[in-house]
Amino acid sequence: MIESTVLLHRVAEAHRAPVPFTLDGESATALQGDTVLTAILTHRARLRRNEFSHEPRAGFCLMGACQDCWVQAASGERLRACSTFVVAGMAFVTGEGAA
Repeated sequence: MIESTVLLHRVAEAHRAPVPFTLDGESATALQGDTVLTAILTHRARLRRNEFSHEPRAGFCLMGACQDCWVQAASGERLRACSTFVVAGMAFVTGEGAA
């Protein structure tokens, strides 16, 4: 299966202020008001891989109830990507590298 390099493509609201963050050691930019889920999926095709099946995961319920969007901050903290807003300087580790 051939995967896209990104899952989400921004089509509106591109005027919001940029928010720099780090994704697997690489500089990336989100927009003010983006969730971590949006920030990552505008740069990658998945948030993470399932710890049991290793299948790609990109969130499911998108409201913080299903536990499918957990991501790891570089500090080791786990965050719900769908309900956490990206803040300048955040750093995430997916283990995927550039998609």
